[in-house]
Amino acid sequence: MPLEKNQASKAAILSQLLKADEVLAAIIQQQQYPEIPSTGNVFNDLVSCVIEQQIHYRSTRHRFSKWLAELGLTELTLDSFELFEAKILSKLKLSHRKYETLAAVLRFFQEKEVDWHNKEEEEIRKQLSEIRGIGNWTVDMILLYTLEYPNIFPAQDFHLKKRMQAFYEISPQDNLLTSMRTIANNWAPHRSTAVKYLLHLAPLSQQ
Repeated sequence: MPLEKNQASKAAILSQLLKADEVLAAIIQQQQYPEIPSTGNVFNDLVSCVIEQQIHYRSTRHRFSKWLAELGLTELTLDSFELFEAKILSKLKLSHRKYETLAAVLRFFQEKEVDWHNKEEEEIRKQLSEIRGIGNWTVDMILLYTLEYPNIFPAQDFHLKKRMQAFYEISPQDNLLTSMRTIANNWAPHRSTAVKYLLHLAPLSQQ
């Protein structure tokens, strides 16, 4: 089951990560625990990913949240999508491909009712992969932030690559993804927490 807090306490997670990785341990000791409230709303967060090319939990400009606030909404649902489309989406200059993906997302949720919070990780991946235009990175973001699965490692994430290269001093001659996955194996079964520490560092520092 996805809810990390029901599988292990925060203290237990940190204890395991501190012992598993000296580099990560130094980061953990300098940073606050990455408490990131989730909407739990897969539809909302998929639309956010498609429009901004970034999930809103990590957005520095908070555009998606601001657009919803303009409409008096706290999150986007199928019922409020028509309003969002008329007032916000119609004014955005999105590529044809993004519009196609948004249409595919909308059609999927209109046709299927999925209990996202009671499925295994691979079932979620299979379901989301059915939506045309939704790739592995977006699926990882939904699992990591929206559904809060505990052991997600988004190896294709640009910022995660940059930070792991910097902190772990991965040589340009090494295979980056292989090196990243080898390091991340030490974080299991709490890779999501380790990833959030790396992605939400403020500021990026190796001091």
